[in-house]
Amino acid sequence: MTWETIMGLEVHLQLATQSKIFSGSSTQFGAAPNVQADAVDLGMPGMLPVLNEEAVRFAVKFGLGIGARIGQRSIFDRKNYFYPDLPKGYQISQFFSPIVCEGVFEVPMEDGALLPIRITRAHLEEDAGKSVHDIFSQESGIDLNRAGTPLLEIVTEPDFRSAEQAVAYLKALHSLVTYLGISDGNMAEGSMRCDINISLRRAGSDALGTRTEIKNVNSFRFVERAIHSEVERQADILNSGGTITQETRLYDAERDETRSMRSKEVANDYRYFPEPDLLPIEIDEAYIDAVRASLPELPAAKRARFVNEYELSDYDAALLVPDHATAAFFEEVVRLGGAAKPAANWILGDLSGALNRADLTIEASPVSAEALAGLVARIEDGTLSSKLAKQVFDGLWQAEGTTDEIIAQRGLKQVSDAGELEQMVDDVITANPDQVTQYLAADETKRKKLSGFFVGQIMKASQGQANPKLLNELLIKKLNDQS
Repeated sequence: MTWETIMGLEVHLQLATQSKIFSGSSTQFGAAPNVQADAVDLGMPGMLPVLNEEAVRFAVKFGLGIGARIGQRSIFDRKNYFYPDLPKGYQISQFFSPIVCEGVFEVPMEDGALLPIRITRAHLEEDAGKSVHDIFSQESGIDLNRAGTPLLEIVTEPDFRSAEQAVAYLKALHSLVTYLGISDGNMAEGSMRCDINISLRRAGSDALGTRTEIKNVNSFRFVERAIHSEVERQADILNSGGTITQETRLYDAERDETRSMRSKEVANDYRYFPEPDLLPIEIDEAYIDAVRASLPELPAAKRARFVNEYELSDYDAALLVPDHATAAFFEEVVRLGGAAKPAANWILGDLSGALNRADLTIEASPVSAEALAGLVARIEDGTLSSKLAKQVFDGLWQAEGTTDEIIAQRGLKQVSDAGELEQMVDDVITANPDQVTQYLAADETKRKKLSGFFVGQIMKASQGQANPKLLNELLIKKLNDQS
């Protein structure tokens, strides 16, 4: 039986506010357990929540960033459930009237196409605490530092048909929210967590199958692996005549499998009702216009500009733009005199590779934008060949000095003097008469291959410093003159 995968995603995005959504406690990551939870976060009697306006502004920024409709009147609700890390016994969330309503987010795919993903809603809520199972041998601990941290939950329609589409969406979403400055999107620290709703249906059918939900997947790689694992599990059950149980599951990365967590709740199970301690949020057009005016250039617009302004390919622009810091680094290299296409090649090639090997971000790059601009300029003016430039790049990485200083110290200046190169060509031709005879007797295709012998000899004689373009022009002319 052939099955079609149907998926929707729910992303919990931690907003980059300095304090929590309903209290003044810090949201800084990495503090000792339970030092960033005050009486409001702990649900102490008589404590009342006070809404953080910055969280509202960030939610509106997101809605405008995807072209969604902003809910000008939204309300908070109580989502009731009992769990050790939920001090109040309920979570303040939005259910009936969210702050961000329907929209469409266009996801760039590897083939250059745009995948439209319908956003159902995005609503504000507070995070719960965290159960800790690896500190005490016989007990679990509760860390309430995260309790009350502001979240924006972004819910899609079931528009995904593959793990690759889901990962592309998450990467594009990560890029958008970091450009907007509303979240750092750090999945390792829990700033961006994904719930995956998956069902299978017979190919060609319109009827939806029973879905399961995989909770709190916290990396792009694990999202992809979790989807493949769950799709395979469901297909095996259906192919053997079984039925899928609607439930919540967890992804076990070590075993590369999903396992049952609990039966799947529905809205009625949470007994939602309006939060009595918070007034509705009312937003007017003036507020929305002010937030819209503060929006930065977003990834889609930047990609288009890089193609038009710098004449980059769609492929290069798509690689440079998703990370805001990488895009800014590229533009700084160009501003400082580096040609756009070579600058993009060096950033996406040698620099990216070196940063990955050293586990560094581009903000911490030992090779500055100014240094890379100098390197690109020396390639463009003929001072360096591509091969010699790699040696200079290594020197820049090791902080040996500027491009010009490294060229001088290592004696790497490219030989571009026509007279000097011509003498090298003459010497090699004279020293290799048999190869010249073979070259003259060969057809055009074989001549190209045989000329490589002479180029290699001259490069060896020049210690790799001969200008390749000029060398090839002189060599072909001299060889052809032998006939």
